Amino acid sequence: MPITTCIFDAYGTLFDVAAAARQAASEPEFIAIKDDWPQLAENWRLKQLQYSWLRAITSAHCDFWQVTQDGLDWALEKAGHHGDDALRSRLLALYWELGAYPEVPAMLQALKGAGLNTAILSNGSPAMLRGAVDSAGIGGLLDAQLSVESVGIFKPDARVYDMVRSEFGCAKKEVLFVSSNGWDAGAATGYGFTTAWVNRADDPVDRLPWRPAHVLTDLTGIPELAGLSKGASS
Repeated sequence: MPITTCIFDAYGTLFDVAAAARQAASEPEFIAIKDDWPQLAENWRLKQLQYSWLRAITSAHCDFWQVTQDGLDWALEKAGHHGDDALRSRLLALYWELGAYPEVPAMLQALKGAGLNTAILSNGSPAMLRGAVDSAGIGGLLDAQLSVESVGIFKPDARVYDMVRSEFGCAKKEVLFVSSNGWDAGAATGYGFTTAWVNRADDPVDRLPWRPAHVLTDLTGIPELAGLSKGASS
């Protein structure tokens, strides 16, 4: 069955989540994180995800912005920057201005040019997704921005993946689901989507009952996986 619909996770997949800490570290007033910003960014992202999972399994849902703030507070304290309100405020402000990875616009343009449906499916709140999409200037290349707030639970709950079929009326096998999170791609495989894991960090495959169908180092190969010729993605 041919792919008709390409669905993307947002943070870490289309948008560079390390960009906020990297940018702040380059600014003179935040020289305190000049050396440790990579670890700060990694811990922030890790706790953001862990808190989403814990809230999902304990039925303690909140929107992703709260989880994002909670994760940052833990990461700042771990790095010894607890109480630096100016740094906290700057990092949170920058999170609304995350840039897309360089290959994203051309990749999405190739998919849209071929007539495929394109959308985001994310833990992010609608407001967060609008901010990221607007900042990256890719709104015209997406048919939908699907947020878990519509179902009130975070990934990888199956109700989140159900949103794709509700939105586009497509069969599971018509969907190419793309995520930079190995667990997300694995869970989507179990759900029945064709999946691609964007493994930018060359991490091991997560030990789960399901594995991503494809593993890529970036998004440039997505049009070909969706059935387009190589020339169509250039």
